[in-house]
Amino acid sequence: MSYDFDPLYHPYPSRRSVVFSQKGMVATSQPLAAQAGLEAIKKGGNAVDAAVSAAACLTVTEPTSNGIGGDAFALVWTGGHLYALNASGPAPKMISAEAVKEMGYSQMPNLGWLPVTVPGAPAGWAELSKNWGKMSLKEVFAPAIEYARFGFPVSPVTAQLWGRAVQKYKEGRGEEFQEWFNTFAPEGSAPRAGQVINFPAHASTLLSIAESEGSSFYRGEIAEKIDSFSRQYGGFLRGEDLQNYRPRWVEPVGTEYRGFRIWETPPNSQGLVALMALNIIKELQLHGRGDEESLHLQIEAIKLAFADGFKYVTDPEKMTRSVEELLSESHTRMRSSLVNQCAASPARSHNPGGGTVYLATADGEGNMVSYIQSNYEGFGSGLVVPGTGIALQNRGKEFSLDQNHSNYLEPGKKTYHTIIPGFLTRGDQPVGAFGVMGGYMQPQGHLQMVINMVRRGLNPQAALDAPRWKWVNDKTVELDPSFPLPLARSLAGRGHNISYSYDLSGFGRGQIILRNPQNGVLCGATEPRADGAVAAW
Repeated sequence: MSYDFDPLYHPYPSRRSVVFSQKGMVATSQPLAAQAGLEAIKKGGNAVDAAVSAAACLTVTEPTSNGIGGDAFALVWTGGHLYALNASGPAPKMISAEAVKEMGYSQMPNLGWLPVTVPGAPAGWAELSKNWGKMSLKEVFAPAIEYARFGFPVSPVTAQLWGRAVQKYKEGRGEEFQEWFNTFAPEGSAPRAGQVINFPAHASTLLSIAESEGSSFYRGEIAEKIDSFSRQYGGFLRGEDLQNYRPRWVEPVGTEYRGFRIWETPPNSQGLVALMALNIIKELQLHGRGDEESLHLQIEAIKLAFADGFKYVTDPEKMTRSVEELLSESHTRMRSSLVNQCAASPARSHNPGGGTVYLATADGEGNMVSYIQSNYEGFGSGLVVPGTGIALQNRGKEFSLDQNHSNYLEPGKKTYHTIIPGFLTRGDQPVGAFGVMGGYMQPQGHLQMVINMVRRGLNPQAALDAPRWKWVNDKTVELDPSFPLPLARSLAGRGHNISYSYDLSGFGRGQIILRNPQNGVLCGATEPRADGAVAAW
């Protein structure tokens, strides 16, 4: 039978089961990447090798949501401790809000060189591998290099997002965007689902990064190409910015919820938003409340948490209030007192969106990794460094040109970062890794996953399958198509502006891996709204 069917048409209800295994597990949004990660474990690697392998592979097989030129964050459980890695990059040293305004902008653009920040993902891969990997980067990159060089069939959801990106970048862009089309749409259109495509330049770049353990990207031939491309088209990024970049090990932040501790990466990531929302929900005591009232309170909590996040979360060296203050009982009580029975308007609305991949890995030795990487909006800035396949992120779009804003653009500053990995512990034992990718949906997704698993007692797959809501702005809340109509009507009765959205990509895409502390058995689940897969051994 020829592939003349619609791979995204599913007229009947479907169900996935959770996946169990003992020796290793990898959950990603793309099946080939999940298998690449598991292959690393089967060859003698561990969960860290698996995470780096899957991450590199995703830059090839799901370029619509991440790339070599993006950022990354990770939470790593190993040796009885949880570690956090911030591999996000700062603004170039030469850029400033004044310079951008002089170019005629009143706000940061989303395409071109201005929103390009220093890519942190390659340094993050090397740092993770150096600290805990058992295999060389060349070994763990092998599947990604093979797919990039010889080709891979494009997944259905990835093909759909690719098509949207082609239309977006076609809209009157200059010659600096031509390399993006040469790389990702050489025939003028996006590949179809099942079509085989390859990226030979991408393969060479990954090989160079692997052989140099990341240094060629920041201090070698690749850095020189990035510097040259930036100078050619008036960008601010320079080789010096790349040379001076280092990822940072930071202390994870967490809060208690119903006997578990929920962990996030600290600012500049927005993980604090999820924790503040959980604190408010604890104060509001959801136990015993009906589904409709519980949902209303969750929505109101996330609004208040976002209002604080937008006001305070930025480069940690520029924060005007500490993480401890924002998670304190006094602050939580004060914010909780603002919640009532009707929908409220937050201090600031936001525009959701994003392009990100999240993955979770675990091995038979007890190591677990919660990992996320992104180019920010889809492919990012629309710029691909000639001859490298590197799509550069547009993370700088999060900067403000208002000098009174916490994320005011300054040289060398890191901005508010949307991507967040999550982790659960109980006592001194790891429970598991979880995450929901997708711009400002991420803290909302984390909140819903934690409540689904911890409060409602759902298994990981059911927690991901459950109908999802998304606060958009002001009093507007979008619901996915499976959301019960009676609940939607009740929320509308409380003043929420309710609408159903049939674009499932807007509700985030999650992965979960849990570990049974009694026998070490792993339990994994993957997002039904994506091309995801759980590879197990």
